[in-house]
Amino acid sequence: MDKRLSGVTRFELNGAAVEIAPRVGERLSEALRERLGARDVKVGCNAGDCGACTVLVDGAPVCACLMPAQQAEGAQVETLAGLYSAEPLARDLAARFEAQGAAQCGICTPGMMVSAVALLREEPAPDEAQVRDALGGVLCRCTGYRKIIDAVTGAPGRAVDDAEGHSGAAIAKLDGAAKVSGRESFGDDVAPEGALHMRIVRSPHARAGFVFGDLEGYAAATGLTVLTAADVPGRNVFGVIPGFEDQPVFAEAETRFRGEAVAAVVGEAEALARFDSADFPVTWEARAAVSSVEEAMAAGAPQLHSDRAGNVMCGGFVAKGDVEAALAEADVVVEGAFETAFVEHAYIEPEAGFAEVVEGRVHVHACTQAPVMDRDALEGILGLPGEAIRIVPTATGGGFGSKLDISVQPYLALAAIKTGRPVRLTYERTESMQSTTKRHPGKMKVRIGADATGRVTAMQFDGLFNTGAYASWGPTVANRVPVHASGPYVVPNYRAEAKGIHTHNPPAGAFRGFGVPQAAVAQESLYDALADRLGLDRLEFRIRNALDNNVETVCGQVFAQGVGIKACLEALRPAWEAERAVARDVRTGVKRGVGVAAGWYGCGNTSLPNPSTIRAGITAAGRVVLHQGASDIGQGSNTVIPQIFARALGVPVSVLSLVGGDTDLTPDAGKTSASRQTFVSGNAARLCGEALRRLVLTRANAGEGAEISVTEGALVIREGGREQRLELAALEADGMGYVLRAEESYDPPTKPLDENGQGAPYAQFGYAAHLCVLEVDEALGRVRPLKFVAAHDVGHAVNPLLIEGQVEGGIAQGLGMALMEEYLPGRTENLHDYLIPTVGDVPPIETLIIEAPDAHGPYGAKGLGEHVLIPTAPAILNAIRDAVGVQMTRLPVTPARLWAAMKEARDG
Repeated sequence: MDKRLSGVTRFELNGAAVEIAPRVGERLSEALRERLGARDVKVGCNAGDCGACTVLVDGAPVCACLMPAQQAEGAQVETLAGLYSAEPLARDLAARFEAQGAAQCGICTPGMMVSAVALLREEPAPDEAQVRDALGGVLCRCTGYRKIIDAVTGAPGRAVDDAEGHSGAAIAKLDGAAKVSGRESFGDDVAPEGALHMRIVRSPHARAGFVFGDLEGYAAATGLTVLTAADVPGRNVFGVIPGFEDQPVFAEAETRFRGEAVAAVVGEAEALARFDSADFPVTWEARAAVSSVEEAMAAGAPQLHSDRAGNVMCGGFVAKGDVEAALAEADVVVEGAFETAFVEHAYIEPEAGFAEVVEGRVHVHACTQAPVMDRDALEGILGLPGEAIRIVPTATGGGFGSKLDISVQPYLALAAIKTGRPVRLTYERTESMQSTTKRHPGKMKVRIGADATGRVTAMQFDGLFNTGAYASWGPTVANRVPVHASGPYVVPNYRAEAKGIHTHNPPAGAFRGFGVPQAAVAQESLYDALADRLGLDRLEFRIRNALDNNVETVCGQVFAQGVGIKACLEALRPAWEAERAVARDVRTGVKRGVGVAAGWYGCGNTSLPNPSTIRAGITAAGRVVLHQGASDIGQGSNTVIPQIFARALGVPVSVLSLVGGDTDLTPDAGKTSASRQTFVSGNAARLCGEALRRLVLTRANAGEGAEISVTEGALVIREGGREQRLELAALEADGMGYVLRAEESYDPPTKPLDENGQGAPYAQFGYAAHLCVLEVDEALGRVRPLKFVAAHDVGHAVNPLLIEGQVEGGIAQGLGMALMEEYLPGRTENLHDYLIPTVGDVPPIETLIIEAPDAHGPYGAKGLGEHVLIPTAPAILNAIRDAVGVQMTRLPVTPARLWAAMKEARDG
């Protein structure tokens, strides 16, 4: 497949004549990116499923990954960068994207905008149906599509022009311009020309023994460098939880899941283009595997880890009161068994990066949610001290938890060290889906009791979570679920236990909620059943039992302020009453239902240290530099952290220069997970801004109420009628080049949990309540969501525009979890067989922002990212039950499953 056609292929690229000599079968996307430097063309699947690579060919949208480069002969090819630089229509669209917050991580943005330009050239004022049709071939995992639709239809912009841009202002994202112009660089965009390429050899079996053949002979014959476990100079193991580091970089003797790495090959691009893993000298012996928790816990089951009897990784436990007695005395008891599936993160950017050795140090450039954790992991693998390793994060095209774990990083580092040259690696879509972490499937049995007045008296929860072959974030899930399984309600008698069980599946790890969305499906479904048994309105039942200030949680924790769940539920009342009044029978064979559900989520680590550090400095030239290491994976930390800092310092956010999470330049702001960045890093930013402000005001002998203005080479401090100019050049610069510098850390105040899970697991919780309106086609079992109303208590809305974006994106993911997403190893390993919501699946979403200030949050702010997904799936299930009277207990609720359940209900 490396033969070249005679002659060259000539076409116009963004108005300029170009010519290339592509291989037979070379994709236009590869030619544009690798031969012509058009890195604004993104590749998410190489199968035409995601649309990220969309370009215009003679004015028509085309997936460049499906078009052979030779077919571009004589054509006019346009990419986002070219459109943005040359066409006012594209620049206007870019401004609308920014004003709506329509670009979050930005990886799908080029494909979206190019497709939209083609539409707008033909129809300058399209309606929503036309936009859905035009963008139907481009997937987005972050936004929920609603703001993209608004941008293309020309709806009024949501961003505000605020001179200060401090927390509370709905300003556009500070990093948005690069995303909408095609200038943003992701993991596969940064490797230097001439870098070696790399491929990973992976197991085709869920469990297999293996033996290598003549590796030296293979390397000599192919010119490729081969890496195996023998090439790992340090420990051939990694993990994210101390005491649970159990996953090898390269498997030795036996693999534990389909897609596990056993070797890697490195070589020139042309050689890797010819690589066929079937020719690699390895012999496989398929062995008996366990795929379900029942199989894994059965007597005689193969043990994945010798020190974890019965394949039980670990467990979590919370107990309060006397559950058995309270259930026995309850006037009404409901119970149910619920099951959820493996869910794929499906970020549009596959894992990617490059590594090189620079002056004896290993530099790894990659997409990541946790640069310092990456460095720490590589220390052990490479056998090097931390100062010999540098992690340079690229833009990250979605993460949702999975990019907390290392993926390409160790392979790149090992290859760069062995070859002495820069090496790049990008996972293919199937490879990404086979080898990276998933949402834990849960099997949950729940009993809940209430008295005749409608007060919940007791709840018992037992959950088994399929954690796959290795621990990853499984211990976090096992410990977090029992704390949250009660929902945001008063439950005086409570017992919850969760266990992580090893199977021969891909590791299950962190995914937006750490197991809480699964638990909420069970609890919130049964709350509807309880309300119905008691003859109470379902919303009123929740309000009656909701937590409040100065009321104990199931862990015995009491918050004096900031418990906003009642306010969230109350905010839904108008929509609840209006939608419930609408006729159930929409038309023959179509039923309408309305569902409600609530959720809560503790921000940060569970009863563990969780610090963030932020640094800032002012140069002699008057440049205010913020070292912001909180990885922005689309959620907006590159905007909200500066907004908080600017408010604390007392300067406009526009004067700040940002330095990202490069481990050589920026202190550790902790991982981007557990909805911690706005809370924890935001507090560190507030403290840093306040400290730097004190330094400035002390120099000027000014009071706290003074105003600070930044000018070239000076700071101007005004207080009352007095104005003082602080000449910065007169101050001595420190070793970092700053004449004034501050660095502050924040670690949330938590307390360990005792043997019964009593304590203070989180310094703050965020709260949410969702309403879903949907229709069910009884003949087909098809569910069509019509509307969501989402009330979220965020404490203090640092940026309302970005809050709306998080809400809409989280609802889209929850919709997918509820109705379509199910990862099946060996069957749904691409974005064609594995379905995620498209622009046609997500209905209008109304966001209601509640602000019940938190005692610990920066200016009262709380985290948000995880919270949105938690009530979404149960609200959908409750709406289905409301529509057709069937309680679905297994996710996803596919048309076939719903149809079968309705038939069973009819047939009795």
